[in-house]
Amino acid sequence: MASALRYWFAEHPAIVSFRWSHAASFGSTWSFLFSSIAIYLLTSLFLHLTLSLFGRRRPIPLGPLPSLHSLAMVFVSATIFLGLLLSSLAEIRDTRWFWRRSKTPLQWLLCFPLGTRPTGRVFFWSYAFYLSRFLHLLRTFISILRRRRLTFSRLLNHSIHLCMSFLWLEFSQSFQVLAILSSTLAYIVVFGYRFWVGTGSCCFPVVLASQIALLGCNLACHLGVLLLHFWKGGCNGIGAWVFNSVLNAALLLVFLNCYVRRIMAKGKRFSLDEDCPSLHCRPSSELLQPPPSPPPPLKKDQ
Repeated sequence: MASALRYWFAEHPAIVSFRWSHAASFGSTWSFLFSSIAIYLLTSLFLHLTLSLFGRRRPIPLGPLPSLHSLAMVFVSATIFLGLLLSSLAEIRDTRWFWRRSKTPLQWLLCFPLGTRPTGRVFFWSYAFYLSRFLHLLRTFISILRRRRLTFSRLLNHSIHLCMSFLWLEFSQSFQVLAILSSTLAYIVVFGYRFWVGTGSCCFPVVLASQIALLGCNLACHLGVLLLHFWKGGCNGIGAWVFNSVLNAALLLVFLNCYVRRIMAKGKRFSLDEDCPSLHCRPSSELLQPPPSPPPPLKKDQ
């Protein structure tokens, strides 16, 4: 069983011989990235405005679609997590013989050597993660159809993550292995919880805890890359890493804005909407309160 997993997730010829190429890899051009983000933004705004103009206030029945989307995200994220973990172990095993004595597997995970090209096992799964971001975008359309409030921060969050996953491949950026492992693990927890409860409207504890853990892991990894770059002779893709850090800082500010508003709500319990905390807060009391009962009938005067 273990040998079969290693073959299909780390030793298959298609994985070992993978190469990120503008000519051979689907979605690998800058024009495709920018057009995809533009289509995503325009489609989201068009769908939201259309429902608003027609006065649609109640959620559109979607049946099992939200749960199926959550299940698909769990399956895809678990596959990428396992594949990248096994591929990283295989790469460390195959290349460790020419490392300097001072280099450790953690340093390799954080800091690719200068001149690293986007080829091989690790970048195959990085490419799979990039493609999975398009599946993740569907969550926005599901939220719009369920008449959840569409915010600029929601659109910004998904667009930034799609852009970052593209940069990881385009510039063979260091730090991406741990970023993908932590992100897919968080998605397994969050979307598994959403599939289990059947709704994403009241998932505040799980989503918030996962997002805090993910932000903390990313912050530690960014600091590790910075230290290794200056003390160990340089890390590959450091320019893309700087831009990536700016994007992560923007997401962190959105998260802090949401969390601070929640703390200053003067006792109101807040729940985070589906893709929060990187999006927006809303009072959970609006979700949990039963509909008001009709007033009692007036008695006729005798």
